[in-house]
Amino acid sequence: MLCYNEIKGEFMKVISIKEPYATLIMNNIKKIETRSWKTSYRGEIFIHASLKSDYKNSSNNLLEKFTRNLELHNGKIICKCQLIDCVYMDRKLTKNIKRNKVEYSCGKYQIGRYAWILDNVEPIIPISAKGRLNIWNFDGNYELVNSKK
Repeated sequence: MLCYNEIKGEFMKVISIKEPYATLIMNNIKKIETRSWKTSYRGEIFIHASLKSDYKNSSNNLLEKFTRNLELHNGKIICKCQLIDCVYMDRKLTKNIKRNKVEYSCGKYQIGRYAWILDNVEPIIPISAKGRLNIWNFDGNYELVNSKK
């Protein structure tokens, strides 16, 4: 098991995301997280699947198709990735994202929000944790799903 603190000398940065969106990120279906606020943070960030699920958009057939057979991981940190950019969503960006029907069905792409661009997603062995608002710190161990022992 890897201990993030010993290797990097710092806490794991984590963001809580409602299900099924966290699991869609873990499975490389969703590449952009949208927020009403921007962040200047760039770098490694862990995805926490919050206890609450968000199926308000239950009429979304495409989202239902992608989540039908997924195991959700409410209340757990489930993957790590790189937060490579945070972009203000203007008319041009939302129009471009709308062309990707899969991505567009997995988020709130509205002018005035921020698109957090994620890359290099790696699943980890799920870690039970209580979520928090904003980017938060977690002091603990993690193990990559495909790590060699």
